[in-house]
Amino acid sequence: MPDPSPTAYDVALCVEDLRTALAEHGISLPSLRVDLAGFAGTYSPPAGLVALGNCNTATARALAAALRKTAVAER
Repeated sequence: MPDPSPTAYDVALCVEDLRTALAEHGISLPSLRVDLAGFAGTYSPPAGLVALGNCNTATARALAAALRKTAVAER
C-alpha cells in the first residue's frame, strides 16, 4: 500500500533504507536518490518517488538474483 502523503524526509529515509538493504547483498546503485521532481508536480498527495537510476547489466543481474533468493526463502 502506498504511503498516504510522504514528505521529502520520508522518501529520503526510504532511499537510505533501500541503499542499506542493497549493500547487504553487495549491490550499489550510484544513481539511487529522491526524485525531487515528484514533489514539484501537481500530484495530490505528493508522489514521493524514488529514482532508482541506471545500472549496468552485472548490477541488474545481482539485484534480480538477490530478489529471487529472498522470494524463495519466503515461500
